[in-house]
Amino acid sequence: MANVNLATVVLRNALRTKIGVRHNHEMILQKIGKREVVGHGWNGMPVYADRVDYPMPAIRFKEATPDVLALREKEKGDWKKLSMQEKKALYRASFCQTFSEMKYPTGEWKICLGFGLIAMSMSLGLMLMMKAFVYDPLPVTFDEEHQKAQLKRMLDLGVNPITGLSSKWDYENNKWK
Repeated sequence: MANVNLATVVLRNALRTKIGVRHNHEMILQKIGKREVVGHGWNGMPVYADRVDYPMPAIRFKEATPDVLALREKEKGDWKKLSMQEKKALYRASFCQTFSEMKYPTGEWKICLGFGLIAMSMSLGLMLMMKAFVYDPLPVTFDEEHQKAQLKRMLDLGVNPITGLSSKWDYENNKWK
């Protein structure tokens, strides 16, 4: 029985890898459309992502239009002949954001802080409601008078005289050592 299960698992994994790689590759090629694959990418797949830690995505941001193709032919020559607008158009065809745009604060921290405060206030409200309606009141042994009586009883009995409570009590002066 175990051999049959093991064989089934091995066969299933082998089929997944053979079929899955080809299927995933075809799906990714369908998703990227006619965009040019220009590198390996940060995860080995032909996907686009603006990342500061890995600034070279595997594919270009936009598909090649006739204008961009003309600019790419022009860029093979002298770059001094390109205007600033043409250089920017070439950059925007390959990348979505500049580094300064990627690093610009988005204000996402405000949403995170808001949800965190909402969660804390809801848990605090739930705790107060549980304390008011679910939990029993504290026993009388929690008041100071009963605690002092319990401490006196423990000292009179000599509870844990070597390292515990009784070892830290000065019996001659009736105070803590």
